[in-house]
Amino acid sequence: MSEPRNPFPDVVRLRDGAEIVVRPIRPDDKDAIVAGFESLSPESRYRRFFSPLQKLTRRDLAYLTEVDHHDHEALIGFDAESREPVGVARFIRADEPAEAEVAVVVVDHWQRRGVGTALLERLVERARQESIERFVALVLSDNREVVDLFQSLAPDRESRTSASGNLELVIELPEAGAAVPGTLLGRALRAAAHGALVANPWRVIRERIAR
Repeated sequence: MSEPRNPFPDVVRLRDGAEIVVRPIRPDDKDAIVAGFESLSPESRYRRFFSPLQKLTRRDLAYLTEVDHHDHEALIGFDAESREPVGVARFIRADEPAEAEVAVVVVDHWQRRGVGTALLERLVERARQESIERFVALVLSDNREVVDLFQSLAPDRESRTSASGNLELVIELPEAGAAVPGTLLGRALRAAAHGALVANPWRVIRERIAR
């Protein structure tokens, strides 16, 4: 496994004054992933995994933590004081080398505090380093609200249907130096935080784990 070129870990002060530590995920973070998963409410689990998932298997945890930091990157955030896991942002390169599926998960009681934005900003930087140009968000194909939302956010941007029948929303990465909150990616993240947009490549991940 290669090592990312960023200086890590990165200490981030959130808008409410709390501090989190962000770094690339490691194989020994399996317990942290389990703790974060168990802190999600049933509703949050369903919205993020498209199913009432009860537990992560050993195989799931291996896939989620034993990443190559090139085609598959994951950044994990911890509360700087308690070391409690607060969220994970992840990209997985698609068949098109310049595209990657993206997912951001923040535990319930840390949502709407800026954790998702902090993770996503650093994930965008890592994606650029690995020659990723676009993020692809996977949503359920029958979610009309998501389709309408995306078209209102970016009427000239691309959406398409994957081979599995799910809707893929294609979002160009912000330019270097651009603040994520003011971009389409940031607006999509904010919509996800408020429950208006549910986008996660978990089905794709599970298919890859099965293979």
